[in-house]
Amino acid sequence: MSSASVFRIMTQTSQKRKVGAKWVPPQLSEEQKAARKRFTVELLRRYEAGELFLNRIVTIDGIWIRDFEPQPKSQSSQWKYAASPRLKKCRCQQSKVKLMMIMAYDKNGVTATDRVPLGSTITVAYYRKFLQDVLCPKIHQKGVRHVRSWCPHLA
Repeated sequence: MSSASVFRIMTQTSQKRKVGAKWVPPQLSEEQKAARKRFTVELLRRYEAGELFLNRIVTIDGIWIRDFEPQPKSQSSQWKYAASPRLKKCRCQQSKVKLMMIMAYDKNGVTATDRVPLGSTITVAYYRKFLQDVLCPKIHQKGVRHVRSWCPHLA
């Protein structure tokens, strides 16, 4: 069946029209899926053995933040009936200023954040400074005892 026939059936017979679909995250490679599975199985094994390690996991991630990042038209389209109301979308300009944020979070949510100054890059030294000056003191304030194992300057 040709794509023109499919289009005609969808638009004339089914009374549908194509409107952009929503954005979804990219698919993981098989190697990435396998690595995540190995890590998850190990954590599950430790959890079932009675370890309370979940209370000690802190994840750090860097993320780019803009004032506004418009969505391409193709990402917001979807099939709708002709009588369905048309989606409305404001035309906005993408912000030229991007800020890098470092976020640290644990099982209870965001623990600490840091805005990287414009023009700076995140290096090992920058992460080390973030750990020592921002994250370790915040975790220490929570009264977490094991923090000294990876924040020796608080001992």
